[in-house]
Amino acid sequence: MLIALLVTVVVVASLPWWLPARIVALRARVFARINGDEGIPVPGDLVGIDRFREVYAQPAAGGRSKGAALSDLFWYWLAPGPEMHQEHLEAGERYDAVARVTRGLLAVPRAEAEELTRRCVARTLGDARGLVRLRDLMMPLWAEFSYELVFAEPCPREARDLIAGNANDVVTALKGTGLRHMERRHRLTSYLRTRLSRVRLPLPPGLSPQEQAFYLQGAFFNTAVVQMSEAVAHLLMVLAQHPGVQDKARTGDARYLDQVIAETLRLYPLFGIAHRITTDGIPLDEHTTIPAGSVLCFNYPEFHRAGFADPGHFDPSRFDPARFNGPAKDLNHIPFGIAANRPCPAWRLAPITMRVAAAEILRRYTLHTSASHTRSLPNRGPCLLIPRDDPPRKVRGLLLYMRFRDRWEDVWRGVVQLVLGTYMVWDARRQRLCEHYFEENSYAHSGPGSGS
Repeated sequence: MLIALLVTVVVVASLPWWLPARIVALRARVFARINGDEGIPVPGDLVGIDRFREVYAQPAAGGRSKGAALSDLFWYWLAPGPEMHQEHLEAGERYDAVARVTRGLLAVPRAEAEELTRRCVARTLGDARGLVRLRDLMMPLWAEFSYELVFAEPCPREARDLIAGNANDVVTALKGTGLRHMERRHRLTSYLRTRLSRVRLPLPPGLSPQEQAFYLQGAFFNTAVVQMSEAVAHLLMVLAQHPGVQDKARTGDARYLDQVIAETLRLYPLFGIAHRITTDGIPLDEHTTIPAGSVLCFNYPEFHRAGFADPGHFDPSRFDPARFNGPAKDLNHIPFGIAANRPCPAWRLAPITMRVAAAEILRRYTLHTSASHTRSLPNRGPCLLIPRDDPPRKVRGLLLYMRFRDRWEDVWRGVVQLVLGTYMVWDARRQRLCEHYFEENSYAHSGPGSGS
C-alpha cells in the first residue's frame, strides 16, 4: 500500500516533465487524422531548403484559400468575415483594392509612427508591475495603436476593450486554449460598421458596409493586434531571459536592438505553417512538376533554423553585419514573408514600432522570467516587471514560484488544448466555411480579375 502511494506521488509529481510533450504529439496526430494527408511540406522530400524561396516566389504558388480543406480551419478561427480577410482573398480586383487601402493606412511617416507608439505605451501600461502575462499586457497597446492608425483619433476605452477582447478571443482559439465566442466578435463588427465614415482614407469601393467592416476587423483588429502583441511579447521574453542582452539593449544603440528583434523573429517566427494552393503546375526538374491544386505548406520555423550554427540558441550577433558575408537577404530569415508572394504589408512599420515599444518598456522596467518560452506562446508570456525606480529587491523566490506555476499550468493547458483543439478542428471541418463560400459564389469567382 505504501509503495503504491509512493509510486502515485512520483508519477503525479513528474507530470510536468513528460505529459505536455506527449499531449502535443497526440494533438498533432489528431490534427493529421481529421485533416487527412493534404499538403506538401516545404521544406520536405520534394522541395528542399535550398529551393524554399524559389518555390515560395513562384506566381503559381499564390492561391490563398480556394481548394484547400485546411482553409476551412483558418476561416473558422478568423470568423466572422474570413472571406474579406486580406490574407485569404484570392488574387484579383477585390484583393488589389483592399491591398491599396491597407498600404495607404500603413504608410505613416517614421516619426509619426514612433510617437504614436510612445503614446500608446504610456496610456496602456500605466502602473503595471509585478507578475504579468506579456501578451495580455500588449493587447490594449496595439488595440489603441491600430485604432488610431485607422481612424486618426485617440481610441475610446469602449473601442479598446472591444478590439482587445476580439483579438484575445481569436488568438485563444488559435492556440486551442479556449473556444470561440462569436457574440464577442460580432460586437466589434457592429461597432466598426458605425465608424466606417470616420476611417481616414476611403475604403475599397464596391464593398458593402458589412464587407468593409469585415475587412477592417480582419486586417487591423485581428491580425495586426494579435501579431504585434505576440511579437513584442516574444521580444520582451527573450530580454527577460537574457539579462546581459537586456542591459545592452537598454544602453546600446538602435542597431543592436534591431539585431535582437531579428533574432527573436528568427527563433520565434509569428507564422508557423503558411499554406498556399498552386494555381498552375510548378516544374521542379524535367521529370517532376507540382500539379495545379496542390497545397504547399511552407514551414517557417524549419526554414529559420536551417543554415545557422546551433539554431536553437538565442544569439543576436547572427545579424551583426560584421559577422556574416554577403547581404542579409541571403540568410534563411523571412519573418515578413517573401516579396514575390504577398509579404506582410506591415513589413516596414512593424520593426519600427517594435523597437520603440521595447525601448520605452526597458526605460521603465527591468524584466525577469523563468517560464517556458515556445513559438506558440500558449502561456501568454509570464514575466516579472519591476519599475526601475523601485528599490532593489530579490526576485529569486518569485521566479521559483513562476517556474513551478508554469510547469503545472502546462499540464492542464495541454489537456485543454487537446480537447478544445480537437473539437474546433472537427467543427471547422463540419461547417466547411471556405468550401461552402466558394461553392455558393462560384459564378462570381469564375471570370478573369475575380476577387475573393
